[in-house]
Amino acid sequence: MRRSSSILRRQGLVILDLADDGGVRGAFGTLLEPLTSESLAGGFDGLASRPDYAAQARAKAATEGRAEFGFAPALAPDRWILATLTADEDGAIAVLRDETSERSRQTSLERSAAEALSVSEGKSRFLANMSHELRTPLNAVVGFSDIMRSQMFGPLAPKYAEYAELIHESGGHLLDLINDVLDLSKIEAERYELSLENFDAREAVSAALRLVRVQADSSGIGLRGVLGAEPIRVKADRRALKQIVLNLASNALKFTPPGGFVTVGLRSAQGALELAVGDTGVGISTEDLERLGSPYQQAGDAAQRARGSGLGLSLVRALSELHGGEMTISSTLGSGTIVVVRLPVIAEDSAEAEILAASVGENIIAFNPKR
Repeated sequence: MRRSSSILRRQGLVILDLADDGGVRGAFGTLLEPLTSESLAGGFDGLASRPDYAAQARAKAATEGRAEFGFAPALAPDRWILATLTADEDGAIAVLRDETSERSRQTSLERSAAEALSVSEGKSRFLANMSHELRTPLNAVVGFSDIMRSQMFGPLAPKYAEYAELIHESGGHLLDLINDVLDLSKIEAERYELSLENFDAREAVSAALRLVRVQADSSGIGLRGVLGAEPIRVKADRRALKQIVLNLASNALKFTPPGGFVTVGLRSAQGALELAVGDTGVGISTEDLERLGSPYQQAGDAAQRARGSGLGLSLVRALSELHGGEMTISSTLGSGTIVVVRLPVIAEDSAEAEILAASVGENIIAFNPKR
């Protein structure tokens, strides 16, 4: 044990030469404040506030050759000492280091992480409750504006009919956003429960395509569905599958210029349901691909980001993961994007349907459900 006391002092170390019974035969280095010569007289085990832990550490070092042991000194319980024991022929060598500051920093980090998690969970619960409260009156706005625009109880002046149409359109858009926030908040708060049932996946996809058909027609974009002629029986949440299609198709339509095409394909492949939504739109840069799929993250410039909330893809990913599946995006800037959702929900053998065969690029990012 030929070490200079000046080196030990600079490193803040104390080295103890221990006998088999834990007695201190020698001490080297600058003793820490609680480790006085008097305290060392009681042996290594007497240094710790829990002597049995110190004895266990010595026994482990004797059998395994090395052991680490953290303890609060009996005479200074507010300090934290880390001891590294190495067995030798007739006892052990214990290297002591004052880790009080490091332990305090680690405790502070853990406390901060716990507080951040608590705030995040509280935010999710608040958003879920707020979204639920907002959705109830908004349903009335959408419902009554629908009655007005259909002129169910008599004709309206042209200007009023136009206003009713705008109210209904804006209310429907806001309701979609609130539903997305509500569902994502429930998922983050682990309060979203899948309602599994057996059904033909083509029915849910067709229903979603009918809802976005008006958006496609008004934008001058071709919307095609490749769903196959045979039923694809699945055991899944019908509403969740429909919502996945709605979000992906709506996203594709938003970022596809007039004259372009959006294609939705569905098939059963290797025991899983594969949904592919491809477009001939503006595409996504490699940098933006790395961020997409997290809540509130969007791609493109300011004008493009203003078209959405950044919730669509993150909700698709979350709903896919709840089914045990995954979402993959491939895209080339300026050429288009393909999003593929693969769900292990096939209930029985189904005929495969032809879907998009051509790739639109090699920039690929996969969202893995294993977190």
